[in-house]
Order: sequence, then structure tokens, then C-alpha cells
Amino acid sequence: MWDDRIEKLKQQRARHLEGGGSERAGRQHAAGKLTAMERIAILLDEGSFTEVRSCMETDRGADVTGTGKIYPGDGVITGWGTIDGRRVCVAAEDFTVVGGTLGAAHAKKIAALQDLALGMRCPVIFLNDSGGARIGEGINALNGYGEIFQRHVRSSGVIPQICAILGPCSGGACYSPALCDFIFMVKDVSKMFITGPAVVESVLGSRPTLEELGGAQMHSVTSGVAHTLYLDERSCLDGIRKLLSFLPGNNLENTPDPIKKKHHPPMAELSSKIPLSRIVPDSSRMVYDIHLVIDQIMDPEEPLFEIHKHFAGNVVTGFSRLNGRVTGVIANQPLVKGGCLDCDASDKLARFVRFCDCFGIPLLTLVDVSAFLPGKEQEQKGIIRHGAKILYAYAEAAVPKITVILRKAYGGAYIAMNSRSLGADLVYAWPIAEVAVMGASGAVSILNRREIQAAEDPAARKKELEDLYEERFLNPDIAQARGYVDEVILPEETRERLINSFDFLRDKWSHVHSSGIHQLSHGNIPL
Repeated sequence: MWDDRIEKLKQQRARHLEGGGSERAGRQHAAGKLTAMERIAILLDEGSFTEVRSCMETDRGADVTGTGKIYPGDGVITGWGTIDGRRVCVAAEDFTVVGGTLGAAHAKKIAALQDLALGMRCPVIFLNDSGGARIGEGINALNGYGEIFQRHVRSSGVIPQICAILGPCSGGACYSPALCDFIFMVKDVSKMFITGPAVVESVLGSRPTLEELGGAQMHSVTSGVAHTLYLDERSCLDGIRKLLSFLPGNNLENTPDPIKKKHHPPMAELSSKIPLSRIVPDSSRMVYDIHLVIDQIMDPEEPLFEIHKHFAGNVVTGFSRLNGRVTGVIANQPLVKGGCLDCDASDKLARFVRFCDCFGIPLLTLVDVSAFLPGKEQEQKGIIRHGAKILYAYAEAAVPKITVILRKAYGGAYIAMNSRSLGADLVYAWPIAEVAVMGASGAVSILNRREIQAAEDPAARKKELEDLYEERFLNPDIAQARGYVDEVILPEETRERLINSFDFLRDKWSHVHSSGIHQLSHGNIPL
């Protein structure tokens, strides 16, 4: 009896591990893709993976056509392991088994893993490579997606949810990744679309390419669906490991332990640092790369892990460390649209703020913004609605929030970029900061229009008035005098001041919750 049962179990496991067989695994490799088990091996610490429900088979009763076959594991591998010693749950779809399509048993395995991850309060990672719903299982497959979606929402803001698209992802399958916190994609490999090229052609009469419809490049640059873009699967999986090094395991945990430092040298002592006054021009009409400022302020050994790097480049968002402590960084990028806020940048910024607030990650906002982007196109796209998301996100966020006004901070965009009135804990400004309703040219054109028109030399008079306006109003003095700016600081003082300030605010939660522990206040709805 023992020998027979042991042999049967070994055979069941062997059939499951074979997936779709060596021939189909070879096709995966030929397409530049890894198999499900290879991906898990790269993602997790060596030898840490424990599979569950490995011998669960296809539910024959779920096949509405009555012609379905039984597949061991039903095209998905689920289990848990560790990344840098920290627990995570993983679901990896196996494209070699009936195209990784989702049937009832496939969905039950994923849903059970989601329940396990939520119950254990650990991150859950989805490695998607699927042809979508299994047509033969019809409504049973669709119901399976609904069960998965419901669990995504239940876990939102409680545990980090990360999805890597490592092959096709179509139809309803797209919404599981969309409900996650982060989507990773691989160039020329990942594809996401609600309707395929053939359906688009039948409805609209034109047939787009797969890349145009749902390629990794398109979703990273144009749609903003993808948060990160990689050239191959290995670097993508390494990217997930890197992201998790910044994130807590759940909303009740602190961020990963800081890198211990006995001394945090001011910027002047860091030999590799470039004086910030040489990076940021004092003329508001000149541009510069905000990444250079971020690099000088944050820890040199921890480069910014950028989120949405290729989308809405007028705003930069990402994770870094300041004196070893994880910090969410948000900054206007003068190189793109002058750093103005538009619809896409508003969505990008607001969702990043809300994620950080969900998981207790303090926020640093670097401001150099002249306006919400004006024009008919932005108004018709709903800049009012999109811009309001920034206001809501910052005002709602209860994590430590510090703002540094580097140069321009005008009008409604000044308010939106974590101003004192929206709830910033501390606001600093550099001496060249211009905190005003608008720039000199626009202001005098409105305030002194008749005077300029009546002048003997309108251009010269306008220039005189602009100079006077700049002297009186384009500085941080009024904002500091009214308490909207806590302190005007020198650029070289910025790093030291921020380290001390965030250290002081570290116990902010103890003033909100008697336990001193971050508590869930909202989910992370896709914006």
C-alpha cells in the first residue's frame, strides 16, 4: 500500500512539473521567454519556494462544452517563498499548459493564494503569461476572474500586490494586473489589451499591430498602464526584488530596516556631490534635469527606483533612501513641459502619493512648477478632474510630508504640490524660490495692462514693471513671513535639514493612533 501510494504521488508531481512538455518549453525559450518554474527560481531566494495545490487538476465539470481535457495544476503554479529573507506569495501562470488560460480550477488556485497572502499579511506577486479566459469553460472562467478581482480589492492597501506581464494578457485577464499596485512589463514580450487585433479590425476596419494595441513600450510611454519597463525577463524579475526592498510586507509593518549610519554627512562633505546652486539656474526660464537634484539630496548608494519612468515625464516619482530610510520622492521635471502639471502627470502623482500613504512611506516633494498645463486639449481631457486627484491625495495622506520649493511655485500648481494648506508638515524654500500667483510677465500684463498700453514705449514700461514685480513678489519672503514656508534654507543645507526633519517626524503616527502603528485608512484604487 505505502509503495503504491508513494509512487502515485510521485507520478502526479512529475506530470505537473513537466507542464506542457519539453517541446512547448522549447517554444517558450525560442520566443525569448522563461518557463513558470524558471521565473520562480529567479524571483525567489534559492531553495525557498514551497508549492501548494500542485496536484489540483482541471475541473471537468466546469467545461460547458463537455470536451475539455484534464491538466495537472491547471496551468498555474502557486506557493510561497522568500525574497531577501522576507515572505512573499507567488502565482505563476504556465503558458505551456493550454496557453496558461484561466479555468475554474486555475482561478481557485489563485484565489486561495490571495486569501493566504492576505491572511499572512505578506506581499503577493503574479507572473502572468496567459491567453485569457478558457473558452471551453465559458461563464465558469468568467466567474473565476470575478473571484480574483474581488480579492484584489480586499487586499488593496493592506498588502503590496505586484504583477509582471511576461507574455500575452488579454480580455478580462487585464484587470487583475490593473488592480495591483505595480505592473512590470518586458519589451517585445509583454502584451496587454482588452480586445485583440482581429476584433478591432472587425469593428473599426483597421488592424493595429500587437505593439500598437498593447505592447510594453506603448503601455509604458503612452497609456501609463505599466509602471516599469525592462529589456528581458531576468532584469524584470530582479526589478521586482529591488522594489520589494523599499516596501513593508503590509500596512501594519514599518518599511524595511534602514541602512545603519553613524554619521550623515552634509552635502558639502560628499565628494561626489555637485553644488545644487550650479545645477538649478536662478533664471526660471532655464531648464535642468531634476534627477541631478534628487541624486545630490538622497543617499548616493541608493539610486532612485523610478515609478512610471517613461510616462508623464513632467513629474518624477519613485523610491529612494535618505540616511538609510525609505522615502517616496515626487518632483517636477523642468525638462519636460517645463514641469507643468497635466492630466497624465496628475494621475501618476496622485496614485503614487496614495500608495505611499497606504503603506506608511514618508513623502518628499521637490517643487519647481509654474502651472497646470493650459490649453483647450487639457481642458477637454478634464484637467480639472485629474488635477483634483492631486489635491485629494495630498490632503488625505497622513504620512510625514515635507516640501522643498526649489524655484517656481505658482498659482494652483503651488497649492497642489503639497503646500502648507494641503497639510504639509514642513515646507522649506531656497532663496531663489518664487512663490506667487503667477510669473512676472503674466502678472503685469493683467495688473498693468492699461498703463502699459498708454506708455510711450510699451515694451520698455512692461520690462520695468516686470522687474519691479520680480523684486517685490517673486521671492519666498512673503510666504515665510505668513508661515506658509517654515524656513528659507541654503541649497547645501537641504540634505541635512531633510534628514533631521524626517527623523523628527518619524513618530508622527503616535499622535494619530494610540498604538503608534500605521493603520489602513484607504485602498489603492487605480487612478
